[in-house]
Formats: sequence, structure tokens, C-alpha cells
Amino acid sequence: MSRICVATIAGSDPSGGAGLQTDLRVFTLLGAYGQTVITALTVQNSLGVKSWQPVAAEEVRAQLEALFEDSPPQALKTGMLGRAANILAIIEILKVKKPLLVVDPVLLAKRGEKLFEKEMLEALKKLLPLATVITPNLPEAETLLGEKITDPEKALFKLKALGPQNVILKGGHLEGNEALDFIFDGRGVTTLSAPKIQAQVGHGTGCTFSAALTVGLAQGLSLLEAAQQAKNFVTLSLKAATFSPLGKGISPLDHLVHLDRLKARHQVLVALEEAAQFFCNFPVRDLIPEVQSNLGYAIPFAQNHQEVAAFPGRIVACGERAHPVGCPKFGASRHIANVILAALKFDPQIRAAMNIRFNEKFLEKACKLGYQIAEFSRQEEPPEIKAQEGSTLSWGVTLVCRRLGRVPDFIADRGEVGKEPMIRILGKDPLEVVQKALRLLTGGKR
Repeated sequence: MSRICVATIAGSDPSGGAGLQTDLRVFTLLGAYGQTVITALTVQNSLGVKSWQPVAAEEVRAQLEALFEDSPPQALKTGMLGRAANILAIIEILKVKKPLLVVDPVLLAKRGEKLFEKEMLEALKKLLPLATVITPNLPEAETLLGEKITDPEKALFKLKALGPQNVILKGGHLEGNEALDFIFDGRGVTTLSAPKIQAQVGHGTGCTFSAALTVGLAQGLSLLEAAQQAKNFVTLSLKAATFSPLGKGISPLDHLVHLDRLKARHQVLVALEEAAQFFCNFPVRDLIPEVQSNLGYAIPFAQNHQEVAAFPGRIVACGERAHPVGCPKFGASRHIANVILAALKFDPQIRAAMNIRFNEKFLEKACKLGYQIAEFSRQEEPPEIKAQEGSTLSWGVTLVCRRLGRVPDFIADRGEVGKEPMIRILGKDPLEVVQKALRLLTGGKR
């Protein structure tokens, strides 16, 4: 199988949070073979850029020529270029080779430190007409245009006039709770949106986005598809970084969450099988509701139903015990997935859930055992939510978690006409969940 080669022409960040180190990590996680042309050596970490030194232009040229001589990259991205001579050397080669080219005009570090020499800006503008797409953030766009941007969509036309085929203006610096990116292909503007992460994270965000975009384009995705993939990659990496920050300043993104998610798929299925077998070894008939039970488990930071596994035939009563019908599969139960996905928004560690029969005695015992119990009423459900098939559980779990400020161990609802009352048990993994359920029968530890 031939590999897709993509290259980054960028500076080195010894902390690994940005620059070519970040680019290589993103390339690998998205399935591309990464190559590098080093343009500058920086001294930086999460606290900021302390100094930087450009690589000689002849060395930059030699590195890029070596790539095209042997294993030519299908696509390239540029990051920090540092000086005019480097850019002019790059232009000479790319004019001839004409690869897919993403220009991320890295001009300012996260804390605003300049990463270019004065003469470089005009040289950079000569590179832009070779670009498949440019990806400035708001401050970088203002530097390129030499003016304050008050209307992002108008700025797109001015940036397009500099010569690139397409423009993506990243709006993370805009006010508001949404991180907006504006895509302009010369015909129309498309806006991508994601919730803004309000935390001290984000070192290397621009590098991450442009690297993911480069891979997507090299793999044959359309500009919009590649941009959406890149934005999703960035958003999840930022979200994960808020729970595992690095450094004393602005934390880099947690790219490895994507590797964790890939590895977790098999682990999730195995854990569900083992927990269900453990549960069904006991006389659990009293826990099983009329609609039967199910047990679900999500991969880390699950985004949709297809990232939550459960039993397609549920866990059904059988004499005094129960047994799972079928092997666990991803996307097997929207009901249990809705519970888990809603809880995940409040606590990414809560990835498992199970439904059991409603019984006041179960709630009393759970309370005595020290578990946190909450309840929602279907009578409070807004008509617009009730009209959406399958939305009740998402609404109910969200309501409870907002009121408490956390995810409880048990969430009950007393049902309504045509809806059986139910208790949902939540936990970090399926074994923890079924152990909570079994303690309702025995009052002791399992």
C-alpha cells in the first residue's frame, strides 16, 4: 500500500506544542507520512517564545529539493518562515513543482510575539498566489492586510485578492461563545462553527488546523470536507487538553486523544462483554424492567451514537438471571447512547450507563450506600423536545446535570402514559455500573 506523503515547511518548537513537531504528530494521527523542511529554530514553551533564529536560505532550499528528488510530497503546508530569503527560495521550487499548498501565515505566537523579520511580509505576499488555500487567524489577517478587521466576510475578499485559490479566515479571536471559521472560494462564503473552549489551552491551534487540513486535501477531500475534518480534530484536541493540560502557561492541544479513541474501540467491546457476563452470573431478575435492560460504553470524548457500544438485543431476563442478546456493537442503542452522550458533556470520565427497573426500594438503598441520586419528570419536558423522537433522555440527563453541577450515580424518572418508569445508572466503565446495580440487591460490595 502506497503512503500519502505530506510535508511541513516550518519552525521547530522544542516544547512540541507547535511548529513542525505538532505538524508531524497530526500528519501521523490522520494517516499520512510526514516530512519536514526546517526554517527556524525557536526557544519557546507554553509560557511563550524566548528567541528564534532562522535557518539559512540555502539550507531551506536544499531540504525542499531533497524531498522532491526522492519521495515528493502530495501536499505541503507552510508555517513559520521567518525571513524573506527563505520564502524566495521556497517560491522558486514550488513554482515548478506546483503541489497542493496550504499557507498558514505564522506571523505571531500565541502571546503575540513576532515570528518574522520586517522584510518578510512582502515576500510572503509573493507566496500567496501559489497557495491552494491560506489559513490566517484574525491578527495574522490584519497583519497581511495592514488594517483592522471589523467585518470578517469583507476581509475574505481582500485576502482572496492577494492571490490564493481559497481563503479560510479563522475567527477564534472573535467575541462570543462560538469559534467561527469563514471559508471563501471566490464564489460564496461558508461558515464552520464549534463551541469555543474557555480555558488556558491552545498553543499550536493554528498549526494543528492547517496540518489536518493539508492531510485532508492530500487524501482527496474537498476543501469544505477537509476544513470540517480539521476543525473537528482541533475542537476535540482542545477539549481533551482542558482535562490533561501540559506546561505552566498556555497548554498545547492534546492530539493523543485521537489515538486513545482509536485504541479504545476494541477495549470498549471487551469491557462490555466482561461486565455483562459478570452481571448475569447473579440472580438479577428483579433489576430487569419490562422493556429489558441495556449496558452501554463510549469511547473517550464520544461525539455521536456510533461511538457508543451496547447490546443490540439488550440484556433480557431469563429465569432468576439474565443474559445479553448478541455481541456488543457500536450504534446498537440510541436510548443508552443518549444518556451517555448527555452525561459526557458534563464529565468526560462518565462513559458508561445501564437502565434498570424503577423501584423506590432501589433508590432508598442507593441513598443508604452513599450514592448521589437525581430525578427528572417527563411532565416538565418542553413540547418542542417531546416532539423530537428520542430526545427525552438527552433532555432529562442534561437537566439533572445542570441542576446538580455534576453527573450523579443514579438518574430516575417515573415515566408517563406509554413510558415505563426507569432508573439509569452511570459510571466510568461498565464494570463500575453493574457493580452499582448489584449492590442494590445485596447492599454489599461486589
